[in-house]
Amino acid sequence: MSRDFLLAYDNLIASLGIQLSLIILLKDPLRGRLRDRFAQERALRLAKAQFKSVDEYIAAQPDGVAAVLALVRNAIRKALPRAEEVISYKMPAYKLRGEVVIYFAAWKRHYSLYPAGASLTAAFKNELASYNVDKGTIRFPLSEPVPVKLIGRLAKFRAKEAADRAIPGVTL
Repeated sequence: MSRDFLLAYDNLIASLGIQLSLIILLKDPLRGRLRDRFAQERALRLAKAQFKSVDEYIAAQPDGVAAVLALVRNAIRKALPRAEEVISYKMPAYKLRGEVVIYFAAWKRHYSLYPAGASLTAAFKNELASYNVDKGTIRFPLSEPVPVKLIGRLAKFRAKEAADRAIPGVTL
């Protein structure tokens, strides 16, 4: 089924009247299946996409998500002004001295920051308590305000970790 079919279907529903269309929209399994299918197709397109820049990555997201990711991006760029912005593993990433310091990515109901190692999660234990932190990932719900200051502090912490691991006098 195509988008044209969905639009025609919506027009038919609309022509039947508002009260009837509300009932049909709430109980209509066909419409739900079509929306799920289009969501799956969009997710597949994003998974196959080869983003060349962070701008492209953000532009490929739905409007509300793109706005959130722009705030995340700005927080990281402000915290790491010398970082090189790249795409790595199909996600926006920020490199310092040739090493990726932090990544972010958008998902259906949240956005994530990576990596969140044991030292980072311990240092920010109280501040991260209300977020889902698991297996090196911090998940922030899209439905909540972006914790810009926290994201900036997390980025700076990751940069310090990377600098501490660096070999003195060697630059990549």
